[in-house]
Amino acid sequence: MKKAGEGVRTAQGLLVVRAPGEDHADIGDFLLDDQLDEIGRVVDVFGPVDRPYVAVTPNAGERPASYLGKSLYRR
Repeated sequence: MKKAGEGVRTAQGLLVVRAPGEDHADIGDFLLDDQLDEIGRVVDVFGPVDRPYVAVTPNAGERPASYLGKSLYRR
């Protein structure tokens, strides 16, 4: 399991996660919280190449705002 980044903001129902470096989650990857529960799927990667952002569509019942400032992981 690798760190996917930290939740930095919400936009249009998506969670925006700042990746820690060039090795980022890919479109279609699932992100996990610190309890290893799936929180959603990556739908976009954007921003600077050296430290991009990933947009995550949350699973049903998940509130994107609850992950702001929290570390998220990928498999």
